[in-house]
Amino acid sequence: MAAVLMKGKPVADVYRAAMETKIAEAKAKGIDVVLAIVIVGDDPASHVYKGRLVKLVESLGGKAKEILLPADTKQEDVIACIEKLNNDKSITGILPMMPMPKHINDDEIGAALAAEKDVDCLNVVNAGEVFLGRSRYAACTPRSCMAILEHYGIELSGKHAVVIGRSNVVGKPVSMLLLQKNCTVTICHSRTQDLPSIVKQADIIVAAVGKAGFVTPDMVKDGAVIVDVGINMVDGKLCGDVDPACEEKASAFTPVPGGVGVVSNMMVMDALTRNI
Repeated sequence: MAAVLMKGKPVADVYRAAMETKIAEAKAKGIDVVLAIVIVGDDPASHVYKGRLVKLVESLGGKAKEILLPADTKQEDVIACIEKLNNDKSITGILPMMPMPKHINDDEIGAALAAEKDVDCLNVVNAGEVFLGRSRYAACTPRSCMAILEHYGIELSGKHAVVIGRSNVVGKPVSMLLLQKNCTVTICHSRTQDLPSIVKQADIIVAAVGKAGFVTPDMVKDGAVIVDVGINMVDGKLCGDVDPACEEKASAFTPVPGGVGVVSNMMVMDALTRNI
């Protein structure tokens, strides 16, 4: 039987419909849904991402407020900006674009965010709620992985999930979300000994290591489900952390491009509307 291609667009479309309904219902009550996006400096990727988010939130019936600060803005001034948005009742959610210039401590910016307006789990309170199993609102990429698995009906309870990568933005939080669904979770990283043999035990593989083609067919058992979080450029082409040859052994897999990344922005919208 051919492997299931777990494309991101059908998942994003389901969330889009739900978000449009929630935002329309809020507007009917006289409530505007507003996402404040804070960018410090001229990082091209941040500005591209910002443009996509503005277009998305407006297409759903919400509004965007863009705060663009010079690259040499002092940390205390960025925090003051965040605190002003925290206290602005017209702002529904806040997204400071990371990473910020090197002189600014990203963790301090996250800590300054009001927890209820934090849409990408940058505040330690929200991260702690995920760790304690009391919230599903982790950062957008881990939640994208979970949304895809749920949409395609992947059974998680009792399954062995191996997560490759231990970053605070993907590896650790996706492991916590998998635990919430009763998976047995193993986290692998750069110091893991005999990593291939561990990965080969997995019913579900989440690859978030940032190395093109890192997961090879000999590391995948027949019938495994593969979620490829990797975004790498090789010879001008976008590719994931999983060798495409692994698809022949998988029962289901996410493509790159067209998989996890397609859902991520919609997860920001999901977090934005969680309290309306």
